[in-house]
Amino acid sequence: MTDDIGQTDDMGQKHEVLQSVIAGFRSVAVAFSGGVDSALVLKVSYDVLGRNAVGVTADSPAVPRGEIEHAKRIAASIGVEHVLLQTGETKDEKYLQNPRNRCYFCKNELYKTLAAFVAERGLQQMANGTNADDLQDYRPGLQAAEQYAVKSPLVDAGLRKANVRALAKQLGLEVWDKPASPCLASRFPQGTLITIDRLRRVEAAEQYVKAFGVHDLRVRYFGTTARIEVRSEDFPVVESNLPEIRRKFQELQFAEVFLSEFRSGVLNLPQ
Repeated sequence: MTDDIGQTDDMGQKHEVLQSVIAGFRSVAVAFSGGVDSALVLKVSYDVLGRNAVGVTADSPAVPRGEIEHAKRIAASIGVEHVLLQTGETKDEKYLQNPRNRCYFCKNELYKTLAAFVAERGLQQMANGTNADDLQDYRPGLQAAEQYAVKSPLVDAGLRKANVRALAKQLGLEVWDKPASPCLASRFPQGTLITIDRLRRVEAAEQYVKAFGVHDLRVRYFGTTARIEVRSEDFPVVESNLPEIRRKFQELQFAEVFLSEFRSGVLNLPQ
């Protein structure tokens, strides 16, 4: 990753290719989560298409409130129109059952809602922030994107994650180094029932730990047990405040609390 980021000579060319891809849209609604990938697509879409580009963020109980506010701020810094759309994945029993392909049901709801918005506004195209590296991972949501003919400009321009971060930094996007922040449902082991109450408890637990200055973390849900995952450099902060954290987590119905090193996607692995 470091080597790729260091290779900035071709960033200008990659930027031009991305601009060319997006210029092929007369107008576009970008599914904008607030992360670096979709922020880059939204930024370049606005630069190329101006008022014919709109950022659309899904709002549901599965999305942390902090991420919604963050998306609002990033869209405002770009200057693009930003719309929040209520999505209903948490009313879908298939999603709530939390199967391995749960993300398909989430993205299907997102793109269905986005398609209705695009039709209402008379926009030509829907786009997302999928990058070339994502194609090598297990991403059930890609099937939903294909079904709704959602474009992936980063893939079409051949941008991998390291390229995305480098270009985002070059264009002055503050999120260029923002860690991934998947929806709250990712905190539950596959097959564990997702409920609104459980989502809110996990969100409250994460917000409490973040207040100590820890930003990249997950609180994994295991019934009455919570596993706090943070980067190794943040262990001392969490450990020094663990008595207070345990008391707060007990209020959130977590009788046991464990500390572990953060690993992205760990609940997709055999437990």
